[in-house]
Amino acid sequence: MTLYLSQVIREDAHTLYAFDQKEERDLFEILLSISGIGPKTAAGIIGHMEVSTFQRAIASSDIRLLSKMPGIGKKTAERLVIEMRDKFKGKSKAALLPIPIGATGGITGDAMNALVNLGYNALDANLAVQEAVKTNPGEQDLGRLITAALQNL
Repeated sequence: MTLYLSQVIREDAHTLYAFDQKEERDLFEILLSISGIGPKTAAGIIGHMEVSTFQRAIASSDIRLLSKMPGIGKKTAERLVIEMRDKFKGKSKAALLPIPIGATGGITGDAMNALVNLGYNALDANLAVQEAVKTNPGEQDLGRLITAALQNL
């Protein structure tokens, strides 16, 4: 097994943080460079959502989604969006594109709207419906598509 480490040195402790993926470790180190974000909060952010979802939330300025993470309030979420946009420049443009919510019409758009109305955030709902469409190609029954998407959440 390969682990990617990040060492945090403070006055009273030397701490190692281990990550399964290099992207998680890199994001952790970027988050530490932002004022008001410490190792505990950075690890909480990474543990709460995938790196690609976090990048999309930053790109789409989804303050509501970011402020739901542990240790992140509205002001910190706003600061994250402002500071992280600059730090993500030069990264993969595909990963940073916001997900076009509601751009998909028909049954997939209806399924996404249903999940959002059930209380799921728009990014997670969109990803779940996209996965459900991949696993059930040609599904035309809205109820079955929503059920498959709920299983992905």
